[in-house]
Order: sequence, then structure tokens, then C-alpha cells
Amino acid sequence: MNLYPINAGNFKLDGGAMFGVVPKSLWTRTNPADNNNMIDIAARCLLIEDGNRLTLIDTGMGDKQSEKFFGYYFLWGDDSIDKSLKKHGFHRDDITDVFMTHLHFDHCGGSIQWNKDRTGYEPAFKNAHFWSNQDHWQWATKPNKREKASFLKENILPMEESGQLKFTSLPKLDLLQNSKLGFDIFFVNGHTDKQMIPMIKYQGKIICFMADLLPTAGHLPIPFVMGYDTRPLLTLDEKEKFLKMAADNNYYLFLEHDAHNEIITVKNTEKGVRLNEVFSCNDIFN
Repeated sequence: MNLYPINAGNFKLDGGAMFGVVPKSLWTRTNPADNNNMIDIAARCLLIEDGNRLTLIDTGMGDKQSEKFFGYYFLWGDDSIDKSLKKHGFHRDDITDVFMTHLHFDHCGGSIQWNKDRTGYEPAFKNAHFWSNQDHWQWATKPNKREKASFLKENILPMEESGQLKFTSLPKLDLLQNSKLGFDIFFVNGHTDKQMIPMIKYQGKIICFMADLLPTAGHLPIPFVMGYDTRPLLTLDEKEKFLKMAADNNYYLFLEHDAHNEIITVKNTEKGVRLNEVFSCNDIFN
């Protein structure tokens, strides 16, 4: 098995929204804000090469939205899925599976693109299956008013219309072992219903793709919960449980949204679980 970071692009989000009720004087210690109160955010996806299977976890925002839409997110840098794939010797047509932790636009927007004459949409990975789970799919396709702006039908419905959509099984509790994708999946419900956290066994390590359960290293303190979460009190419990497992078992936490820290480990302290070590992807994957 080989793992590769795939940088789908960078953007900015409001720091207050990213840290909820936490005072700015605290969260700016780890995530400094610009004059507009915006902090740097990455869309760092993960490519898993396992035999003949090439699985991409999440796909970023994509590029099919309007200039006005992207204007809200202050895109920066020149990273893209295609550039990152090419760097590692791959093309998007090589991808066999696209696994989406959840269907918010910044995690799945790159899965769907305009067709050639821009009259409709088509899969951006024509040879891949798109993986979600049935409960989250229902949640996303019949969205509540709070999340409706994050579940864009042009990102979601074409997956089903193409015939390329598949669902993982759902666990009895929170951990699905040996999923159809070849890795374990931890299910969490605080940010959105049935978000999936892949846990990949790699060279004696467990690599956890943290998605929005832990957006950045600055979110390690348990009360540091995003304003975007639909059930913040549930996020508190889910974070505490997962981070304790991570500290006890020395998991390597792959941070999708942290523009400056790629992979971290954590440790138990008197103040709770805190940062232990910071690694680049090259440190772990090469």
C-alpha cells in the first residue's frame, strides 16, 4: 500500500465560525486571522494505492461554482487535484473509488464537473465508484435549513444519476471494521449526520483521516468546536472519545483542513489530550 497527499486547493473561512464560542484571543494563538477575521484552510485529500485499487478520500470544492460563490472563500495558492495526481504519476481517470467523508461542498464538490458543453454535470472521475452511506445520503438530499447551503444538489445528485454511487455498511455502534474500501470507518454525528472518519492501516501505523471531526491542530481542546456543527454537544463527546483512543494507541491524525500542519500525534496530559508531534506527509508516507 502507498499513500499520497492530494492538495485540492486552499481557501479561507471566518475564524469565529471555525471555532464557535471560543474567544478570538485563544484561537488566534494557533490559527492567526487576517484583517477580515479569515483563517487559512486547506483541502488536503488522501490517495490510497492498494493493489489495483486507487481510492481518493474527499475531493475539495471543485471548480464549477460561480465566481461570486468562490469570492466568499478567498481562494489562494495554485494547488489542484490534477496537479497533485500528476505529481505522483496518476490521472483522475485512474481513480477506482472516491470516498466522501460527508457531502458538504468543500469535501465533495470536486467529484462532479461540468460536461463538455456546460449544459449539465457529469462525474469528474469517470471510472470510479462514489462512496457515501445511506443515512448521510438521505440527510444530504433532504437537507435541514441549517445545512442546506452546504449540501449543493449539483455536487450530489449526479453521482446517483450516473449509476456510480455506492453505500458503505452502517455499524451497530460507531466503528465499522473492514469496510468494502479496505479500511475501518469511525462514524460521528456531531458535525453532520453519519460523517465517516477513515482509519487506514499503513506500515504498522493507523492513519486517521480526520475530516471535520478535527479540522486543525488548533481544535484539539475538547470545547473548541466549529460553529458549523449541527450537534455541538455531541461533537464534544465524539472528539473526547476519539482523541483518547488516538492518544492511547498513537494514531497518526491526517488533518484535511489545517493549512500548516499535515499530520499530528497526540498525548494525554493533565489538561486533557494535547499535541504531541507534528509530521509532514513525506515523513510518514516515504
